[in-house]
Parts: sequence; structure tokens; C-alpha cells
Amino acid sequence: MHFNFMIDADSLPADLPLTERIVRAMPELTPAQQRMAAFVLDNTFRAATMRIDEFADAVGVSLATVNRFARALGFDGYPQCRAAMVRGYEATLAPIESLRTSKAQASDSADVMAASLAQAIENLDWTRRALDAGTCERAIESILQAHRIYVLGLGASGYLAGLLHHGLDPYCENVQSVVGAGGSTHAARQLFKLREGDLVIALGFPRYVSDTVTLCRRLRGRGVSVMVLTDSPTSPLAPLGDIVIFVRSKPRLSSNSEASVLAMIDAICDAVAQRAKHAVDRATELTDFLLPWIDSASQSPSNAPVNVARAVARAPSPVVGRVATTAATATTTNTVKSLSNAAAAATASTQGAPNPVHQTASRHSSHASTASSATPVSLDRKDKAS
Repeated sequence: MHFNFMIDADSLPADLPLTERIVRAMPELTPAQQRMAAFVLDNTFRAATMRIDEFADAVGVSLATVNRFARALGFDGYPQCRAAMVRGYEATLAPIESLRTSKAQASDSADVMAASLAQAIENLDWTRRALDAGTCERAIESILQAHRIYVLGLGASGYLAGLLHHGLDPYCENVQSVVGAGGSTHAARQLFKLREGDLVIALGFPRYVSDTVTLCRRLRGRGVSVMVLTDSPTSPLAPLGDIVIFVRSKPRLSSNSEASVLAMIDAICDAVAQRAKHAVDRATELTDFLLPWIDSASQSPSNAPVNVARAVARAPSPVVGRVATTAATATTTNTVKSLSNAAAAATASTQGAPNPVHQTASRHSSHASTASSATPVSLDRKDKAS
């Protein structure tokens, strides 16, 4: 005769880890319950994502057996047991739960896309309002003054890091993307070479990659400045940055929304172009060099993009290295304009209205087409290379 001894829930601490509960109960569990316990120990994350029927099917038991298993561990039922599985995975599981909830509701594709764009607008607006003039100035000044710039991003942030590297490269003498084929260990080797006067720009957003945090932590005390782009003060990267720019990236159904991060990258590159010495000359020379690889249709006056380089030429050239109130204001203003344009474009998309950014570009294109035909058409930073 088998006696099923259940743990007295009142005798266990409320925050006792699930694994310890299972270990304590294992000798007294039935064979079926031991099979469920082994499944949870080997697949804690997977089990945490399962409804009771999914868990029962995965182990090959009945719903009643699952509930008895939960009570044998000292819980009132499976919902409380699953809550214990989830503990510590809340942020990681949030996108999965959002997707599960969304799929349970009938929605047209257009509605889903509009909701995603609305979330991007909200993120952009929050990010624009959170901009601090002093932080913007210090960020751009650090980029312009750095001897070497290493852009660090792992996981999904690696793609964002590549775009930031691409945008800064025309205006900075020595900017490199740290992570290559060698992965994190290669990144560590590259960062080891950095010295005082160099700058690391680290990008990290949910779900945070622990290697990015470790690499930034290793730079502490080496005299290397670290600029961080992350989503909130609770980010593990936030306390590791000498300069921290917060970009809200709240998602709807995925782990992270990159739209606002892309807008901030664009804004930073615009501000650097505005402040960099010889920006127009460098842009002109690079464009001339890249002409054989640029599609001929994009060189047509009717398709000419907004000429950022010419706008920079008309603006007064600040003295690099001198922090002035007017320079700080210009840096922040340019960053805000870039983010506002991105928000306006997204808003127009969701409302079906004409895109004001495209309208502005059209006005610039019309103006360019009426200018002297002898004036060469310069290309925007974004069109210099694909």
C-alpha cells in the first residue's frame, strides 16, 4: 500500500525555491509525480510557459494528477505551482504571455500593425521628452573627442550596434564594431586594448545579454569612458555607464521594440554630423568615391534626398572641445528634431495621412531641381552606402 505524504504548506517558507520543494518532496512522490518533477527540473523555463493541459500532455498524465502534484509540493493547486516556476523569469516570459493573449483575440493584420506603430510612437514620444541637454552634449562631445570608438552590442543589439557604427564612420577617424566572428571572447580581446581617451558605446535592451554587462563591468577602473544606450534606470547596464541615454523600447508582442532605438541612433549620428569638423568635405569625398556603387536612379535630381551636408555647411562651425551653451542647445535641438520626425512619420502611417517628413523632403527636392544645373547633387549620410 502506498502512502502519499504531502508537504505541509504552512511549514515551508513562502519564498522557498521550487527546486528545493521538489528535492524535499521527491522521496514521497508517486512514480507519475516523480516523472513530472523530473520534467520541471530539466525544463523549468519550458514548464513555466505551459498551461495545465499542455503540461499534462507533455508528461502524459491527467489534469487531476497535475493538481495532485502541485499539492504534494505544498501549493493549493497548479496555478500557484506555475507562479513559482515563473518566478525569476517574469521579464523573459512577458513577451510570450503577450503573444499568447494576442493570439487568443481575433484581429486583422492591419489592426495589429497599427497597434505596433502606435506603441512605437509612444516610445518615441517618451524618449524625446526624456532628453537632457547636458547629457546630449556630453555624449556628442565624447564621440568627437575620442581617440578610438568601439561600438559594443550582443544578441539583437549587435544589429543596432552595426547601424550605429555605420552612421558614425563617415565622421569619426577610428570607429569599430567590437563583436565579430569571434564572439564575446574576441570582444574582450579588443576591449583589452583600450586606454584612457578611448570610448566604448554599449547598447543593451531587453532581453539583456549578460556578456555585454560583464564586458562593461571589466572596463571599470581602466580609464575608458563608457556610453550606454539602454531602456531604463533598472537596466543592468545603467550603473556601468559614464554617460547613459535612455531609449524607451517597450514592445507589444516581441521582447523589445527597436524602432525608437533606431531613431535615437539616427539622432546621434545627425548631431555628430552637425558638430564634426570638415563634415561636408568628408561627405563629399566619400560620396564621390562611392559613386560607382550607387544606383544611377538615386542620383536623379527628382530623387535627391534632403541635403544634410549643405545644411551643415550653412550652420556656424563650433570649436570642437569647447562646451558652449549654444552648442549644447544645437545638439539637443537636432536630436529632438530627428526623434520628432520619426514620431511624425509613424503617426502619419497609423492615420493614413501624408507623411510630413516626406513632404519636407519633396520641398527640398523641388528646390534643388530649380537650382543651377551645374551644382552637383550631394547625397545624404544614409545614402552614402547600402
